[in-house]
Amino acid sequence: MGARVDHTATSGTFSLDGETFDVDNNVWVIGDDATCVVVDAPHSVPEILRVVDGREVAAIVLTHAHDDHVRVAPELAAATGAPLLLHPAEEVLWKLTHPGLPMPAPLSDGQEIEAAGTTLRVLHTPGHSPGAVCLYAPELGCVFTGDTLFQGGPGATGRSHSDRPTIERSIRDRLLPLPPETVVHTGHGPDTTIGAERF
Repeated sequence: MGARVDHTATSGTFSLDGETFDVDNNVWVIGDDATCVVVDAPHSVPEILRVVDGREVAAIVLTHAHDDHVRVAPELAAATGAPLLLHPAEEVLWKLTHPGLPMPAPLSDGQEIEAAGTTLRVLHTPGHSPGAVCLYAPELGCVFTGDTLFQGGPGATGRSHSDRPTIERSIRDRLLPLPPETVVHTGHGPDTTIGAERF
């Protein structure tokens, strides 16, 4: 059986710059019946493990280190035995949520992560945060964009360590050249496609 994409949404909060907001986060699990890769670790380990459904977790890939994407990452790693992966430029944000814990293993642009026979290609897409990444799965016809690209446009850039021109450049240079039919699995909210978001 080939790789498939499973999904859940978890609810919690996002805190930065002294403000806290209620948020719902998407969690994406790419794999087959035996093994999988988890994208992001927001609010609830039990909810994520329900989607994992007993499979071996090869890796937990963090699209960026805002607390609503990494809050339960160490606990999830302990529960599954899987390594955490995060771009090194996210260190300042990681330390806000997990002071005293070591940084996860580094992600790099162009790195390829194997998920049940399919490939997730790391695209460094700074702007929402310095080390934000997207994961392109060409064989599955989709890209996992975290908070870089949503239905309706770029992710937010009004907080510390973010920059609007940078995120627009990342989307224009790294995401919009993907095939227009590529499904965009976002960090929050509904799916879209690359073609629908071209600007």
